[in-house]
Amino acid sequence: MLFDLKTINAVLTELEETRGVPREKVIEAIESALATAYRKEYGKKGQIVRAKFSHTSGAVEFFQVKEVVDDTKVIVRTETEGKDEMERDAADERIFYNAEHHIFIDDARKIKKGAQLEDEIIFPLETKSDFGRIAAQTAKQVVIQKIREAEKTSVLSEYGTRAGEIVSGTVQRIDRGAIFVDMGRATGILPYEEQIPGERYRQGERVRAYLLRVEDTPRGVHLRLSRATPKFVEALFKQETPEVASGAVEIKAVAREPGSRAKIAVASNDPHIDPVGSLVGGRGVRVSTVMSELGGEKIDIIQWSADLKEFVSEALSPAKVLSVEIIDEPARHVKAIVADDQQSLAIGRGGQNVRLAAKLTNAKIDIASLNKPAEEKKL
Repeated sequence: MLFDLKTINAVLTELEETRGVPREKVIEAIESALATAYRKEYGKKGQIVRAKFSHTSGAVEFFQVKEVVDDTKVIVRTETEGKDEMERDAADERIFYNAEHHIFIDDARKIKKGAQLEDEIIFPLETKSDFGRIAAQTAKQVVIQKIREAEKTSVLSEYGTRAGEIVSGTVQRIDRGAIFVDMGRATGILPYEEQIPGERYRQGERVRAYLLRVEDTPRGVHLRLSRATPKFVEALFKQETPEVASGAVEIKAVAREPGSRAKIAVASNDPHIDPVGSLVGGRGVRVSTVMSELGGEKIDIIQWSADLKEFVSEALSPAKVLSVEIIDEPARHVKAIVADDQQSLAIGRGGQNVRLAAKLTNAKIDIASLNKPAEEKKL
């Protein structure tokens, strides 16, 4: 017995249950590693070696595999190898016969009745227990590689179709501003630019984020996360609002300055459903839940309209707009007229309100009061 069965089976169980790596994949990796080590230490040139490992008995068997061939498949080398190469027809696709790799069909049928071309004939090899330091290292590397490949396949199958969803994990470490999140079978990366300004995280703390994309890298599968994207707000409302999840209410656009304020335009596909009320929820419970997840970020929910004038008027909420004039319709350039006491509210602190309204409506908005000239906002 070459292995400690108790340890091996414990590893097989741990990998299968916690990392999602099938037991068969790990055994296949062990067999591949042992065959590689055996061939490196004891094999001959061109020899194909396979190993069979029993996780119930711990025994390992080694086999040499030879392919069944005939004169249509191979060329037998003569003593003058160079001459063979020179005289060989360029159109001849046969390969040179290797006694360690090939067996002629007549000889194969003496061992296995009914053997056909390209069949494999298996020969037992002497079991070796002393693989040596280099062979053991080779086996270890192959096992690690195979397990990583199996883990990668498992992670891709789990997360590959989840881009666009909200996922959660615990903070593993923080490096140069980027937060590495333990997602169980994979690592999520929340870059500095995808974080909400002002938020601070500690190791072991739970964090929720939007899964932007799944990246297959040489170091493994990484999940690119974001809490700053407008899509995170949209996904949160989808979780909190059944009408959005069912499609009865549609989120048409989101404009956001993470950690500060967001504007959301919604429309109803059912005339009996109030889209704004759906997202606000009874006593504001739904919007409050989302705001809490975003660290208190203020959220304006407005009625979407296909009419640019109406849409801009709603988007400038909470300011009351008296009228909207189209300056250049193809360029979506408009002027919003407000009462004198509403101008600063329409513009917002640092121009934030009109800036978000412009992003939401994809328009250039100038704000003007009844007695003051327009303030142009090129956004």
